[in-house]
Amino acid sequence: MPGENLDNPVRELARVLSQSRIVLSGDIGNAQLGQVNIDLLASKVIESKAESAAALNIVSAEEISAIINMMKVDKTPVPIEVIRSADFKPEAADIDARYTVNNRPNDRASGSASDFVSYFSNRLTKIKTLIQTHRNYTLLPSIDSMKSLTSGREVCIAGIVTQKIVTKKGNIMVTIEDETGESKVMFMAGTSQQARDLLQKSQNIINDEVIAVKGKTSNIFVIASEMIWPDIPIMKRKEVEEDVAIAFMSDIHIGSKRFMQKNFERMLQWLNGNVNERRNLAAKIKYIVMAGDVADGIGVYPGQENDLAIFDIYDQYAMLFKYIDAIPDYIHVFVMPGNHDAVQRAEPQPPLTNELIRNFRKDNVHILSNPSWVNAHGLDILAYHGTSLDSIISAIPGTSYAAPEKAMIEVLKRRHLSPIYGGNVIVPSKEDNLVIEKVPDIMHFGHIHKNAIADYHGVGIVNSGTWQARTDFQIRQGHIPSPCVLPVYEAKSQVFSQINFNSEQ
Repeated sequence: MPGENLDNPVRELARVLSQSRIVLSGDIGNAQLGQVNIDLLASKVIESKAESAAALNIVSAEEISAIINMMKVDKTPVPIEVIRSADFKPEAADIDARYTVNNRPNDRASGSASDFVSYFSNRLTKIKTLIQTHRNYTLLPSIDSMKSLTSGREVCIAGIVTQKIVTKKGNIMVTIEDETGESKVMFMAGTSQQARDLLQKSQNIINDEVIAVKGKTSNIFVIASEMIWPDIPIMKRKEVEEDVAIAFMSDIHIGSKRFMQKNFERMLQWLNGNVNERRNLAAKIKYIVMAGDVADGIGVYPGQENDLAIFDIYDQYAMLFKYIDAIPDYIHVFVMPGNHDAVQRAEPQPPLTNELIRNFRKDNVHILSNPSWVNAHGLDILAYHGTSLDSIISAIPGTSYAAPEKAMIEVLKRRHLSPIYGGNVIVPSKEDNLVIEKVPDIMHFGHIHKNAIADYHGVGIVNSGTWQARTDFQIRQGHIPSPCVLPVYEAKSQVFSQINFNSEQ
């Protein structure tokens, strides 16, 4: 917009005001004006001086601050009051909640070399165990133990991927290592269908993940005949006797100018029986899982001030909890942070602090870490904000922001929520708490603002999209979000639905 992002906002403001015979006092600096819309500020100053009879008006720094604060207040949205419809008799209100939560520990690390060694050693140990138990492969005890074997022996080894290159002949060479040493693994560009399939599969290998390889030793190499991810077994969906439903949401971005307030409030009206569309489904909602970026945050990226409607982080969370307070009390709400929220950036992330929550306390609202496990009516839900999707999509062919379920399936195959170290900030603690040791019934991500529902080996996969309109960054990147679409899982019928709150009908 005009008047924003100027190199010298004081000079521009003085220029505009001079046309109305208003001058700025000398104690006003560029820092005070920050990212304020100068044209809008000038109009407010002129309006404030309209009744003055002075030939020349001088505006002080205190007056400028007061007007800027008033502009911020004017932008702040006010939540509407939501009251449950008198004729709405939700069956979920008569069903007792059955849930447990398992917050991930608030990991700490000094960042020393020993922390990194412990972290990756623990990752390797956990995922090797998964390969041996769930995939039923017998692994060599270590990479170093290959030294005593003669060339041509069949082996099965596991390690962490440290490098992947394509040779001049089109082969793929991968280096894997464990605590005892490293091995180079060759995936050959052969002519048989088996060789072509294996080479194509090896193209999806990424750094820092744990894989196992079967093949024959050849000097310093292993010529691969099979590549093994830990993966998950094929499971049968769990049966739930009571007819309850679970709603999933994330990326609400309270505080953003692009927060779609009317649509979000319409969803709250729906939960309270005030919207006729799929009213019978609203009556079944017993749980809501919010997977992060519930607030837009402050200073998350350069120039964010231009995109904010609420400039105070505490006011953002105050508004969030006003909305949560409008959710019926019989619905249990599980709230997690994401990369925009005001907790540490490094994952696992701790829950929102008492300083942010302030006096808000309700028995049906549970503040969780990112990631977290929630067991709701016997269903194990693995909820994670999904920041690692960015690095996964950039590294694995066939994945994209348009189809987040494909990247989420790759996460399950690798049994790790953030397999590429450094793609997003991770705490290098003694234990890798992002390994997926247990197979979930439902895996819920957010982060990339795109709805998706899929099934992989019996695990329900859901990405909950967003409640924020398309951002400038997404426009530049060509990302097309799917805002205001609420995924809901009916536990008894084992059916996913998506309720679209973009329409006013």
